[in-house]
Amino acid sequence: QVQLVESGGGLVRTGGSLRLSCAASGIIFKIYTMGWYRQSPGKQRELVAIITSGGTTNYADSVKGRFTISRDNTKNTVYLQMDSLRPEDTAVYYCKANIGVRNVYWGQGTQVTVSS
Repeated sequence: QVQLVESGGGLVRTGGSLRLSCAASGIIFKIYTMGWYRQSPGKQRELVAIITSGGTTNYADSVKGRFTISRDNTKNTVYLQMDSLRPEDTAVYYCKANIGVRNVYWGQGTQVTVSS
């Protein structure tokens, strides 16, 4: 059974930092592309950052220079370091694991709230 468990969300003030973690089980973690997505009320879920099995990263323009995605294949965990947080970063953040379009798994989400 595949499980992706996010942690690290919370309430932070503008300009603050948080680090999200997503621990995976039930998959061969090192071969999966891992990603972070977010969804705020009334909006569609959007890509925040992804990291491929080879370590290539890609970021949404809105978070470039502020967020950093990384992975530790020895711990089956992907991280999202979020710095210089803004109120518009407030959302539920989801972890995703995929190989192509058929093997896709999502976590349950973790709330991030940035107060102004």
